[in-house]
Amino acid sequence: MTVIINNRQRQTKIEKELKEALARLARRVLSAHGKERAEVGVTLVGEKTIQQLNRDYRGIDAPTDVLSFPLQEPGETQAGEEPELLGDVVICVPRALAQAREFGHSFRRELLYLAAHGLLHLLGYDHENEAEKREMREKEEAFLSGLNGDEE
Repeated sequence: MTVIINNRQRQTKIEKELKEALARLARRVLSAHGKERAEVGVTLVGEKTIQQLNRDYRGIDAPTDVLSFPLQEPGETQAGEEPELLGDVVICVPRALAQAREFGHSFRRELLYLAAHGLLHLLGYDHENEAEKREMREKEEAFLSGLNGDEE
């Protein structure tokens, strides 16, 4: 499995250990869903970039915290020996910082939470109704618990 972490913003320093934690989380989520041959990208961006992506792909001209760009339909799989290209998760670092303060937890926890959220979207999960929202939240929290034993 391949997890590519890209830091495309310069406002906030992202330590190597945090990039490694993002990759560990991604591998954990993908493994739990039988995606050992998968490849995903997680890109960290600023507000201007996420707003442009949100406008271009969702028609919403405002920044957001996380966007997912799946490369296949839910349930679809690729044949052959090549890696299964699942897609990309794009996280807005300034929004993650603000939300961490708002929710009273660490930036690290918020960034990992947004990554888990985005990865679950790549895997076909959604939160259009209360049952879906509850299932997704339970999975997000389960994946966060136990990473290094201190993901808050």
